Amino acid sequence: MRAIRQHAFGGPEELRLEELSDPHPAGDQVRIRVESAGVHLLDTVIRQGGGGPRVAPRLPMTPGREVAGTVDEVGAVADAALLGRRVVADLGPAGGGYAELALAPAAAVHVLPDGVDADCAVAMVGTGRTTMAILELAAPTAADVVLVTAAAGGIGTLLVQACRSAGATVVGVAGGPGKVALARRTGADHAIDYTRPGWPDEVRRAVAGRPVTLALDGVGGRIGRSALELLGVTGRLVMFGSSSGSLTELSTGDLFSRGISAASAIGARILQRPGGIRTLERDALEALTQGRLAPVIGQRFALTDAPAAHIALQSRATTGKTVLRP
Repeated sequence: MRAIRQHAFGGPEELRLEELSDPHPAGDQVRIRVESAGVHLLDTVIRQGGGGPRVAPRLPMTPGREVAGTVDEVGAVADAALLGRRVVADLGPAGGGYAELALAPAAAVHVLPDGVDADCAVAMVGTGRTTMAILELAAPTAADVVLVTAAAGGIGTLLVQACRSAGATVVGVAGGPGKVALARRTGADHAIDYTRPGWPDEVRRAVAGRPVTLALDGVGGRIGRSALELLGVTGRLVMFGSSSGSLTELSTGDLFSRGISAASAIGARILQRPGGIRTLERDALEALTQGRLAPVIGQRFALTDAPAAHIALQSRATTGKTVLRP
């Protein structure tokens, strides 16, 4: 099989296409002939040797933690009924998704209904799962004025849709005209470019003086701080990332003086969630199959172009979800 291999930490040039022996599943595993593999900003961090001990890989490695495709071989104690079924799975820290064939624990796969697009399934088993965790914590309602940062990203586009469906007034902020237009297309009542000076004042004008009651922030840094400062009394800040490179700065003084609350929907909260994360994956996939959420597939790259996919992600040139197609 062909697979992307990385023998050293470093830049995108470390991602190299190689020919490997076909893997075979252990007793409780299945083998998936990959139709689509998800690409994350976290993948670029791991490629450089970051990401923390939970995701620290052993080199050489094949990156990629989410795949969709068809089960073409099952291990001795795996469910034989999975053979020939189209599935999607999160492969966990072991990775291996940037390949034509990938191994997954049988317990990790979700069987896909007929007609479900592989790219969309990949988006929902990972990005959609995180979105469900954010929504579980944020609990948006029709009474909310919601500010979504990184509103053109994979998570952001789903959050805009979900908050709009809840009846909330949604303000999507993103960087650049194209991303602003996407936030508007996915349902934002107001879409604003946060690369423009004074964008918080544009938010205030857009909502006609109503306070922001819920800020969903995946950017952090100055953008996240501005989102916090837009919150009215009793407002909630829910953080789910720091794509700017730094976390949103806040203090107990902010919580007391502004009368707000702040929490993170990812990290320890999602990893130690009662009941685990598989139910979040299930809920995300149900939202897809029932038409309640539609992930935006921003860019599709061939397996051979994995380095280009990483470059695009790091340069913030992508919108929605990025995938590889072996």
